[in-house]
Amino acid sequence: MAKDKNRFSNSINIKNRRASFEYELIDKYVAGMQLMGTEIKSIREGKATLSDAYCYFKKGELWVKQMHISPYAQGSHYNHDQTRERKLLLNKRELEKLLSKTEEKGMSIVPTRLFISERGFAKLEIALAKGKKLHDKRDSIKERDVKRDLQRMKF
Repeated sequence: MAKDKNRFSNSINIKNRRASFEYELIDKYVAGMQLMGTEIKSIREGKATLSDAYCYFKKGELWVKQMHISPYAQGSHYNHDQTRERKLLLNKRELEKLLSKTEEKGMSIVPTRLFISERGFAKLEIALAKGKKLHDKRDSIKERDVKRDLQRMKF
């Protein structure tokens, strides 16, 4: 039985495209994640989803909830729970800054990108965000259409 060496990749870049449409991204941070057993193998296969994920504070620590990481196919009964809460690793100064900002009205923390660092660790890019109104979303759609039309004109 030959092993597929290209199954795991260090160039994983999973994006939350819905976040930039639903929210106005103000400030970005890169956080480490506390993972269990087979989760990193599933991430390296690219089997993770950020579309419904959100971050919140619990007892002074930042957690990400509803981030879906599929079970590892070769994992046995040691496989992980798909949507468990995962702790994010930031330094104390960044945590205090984010906590003070999220207490303001309308501010929240949204995961925007999941990637593998140069050292092989899974990192989550989070953004301090403010929800968009309906007219802001229309402006985003209009800008996207204009950019697409300009790209078509160039070719």
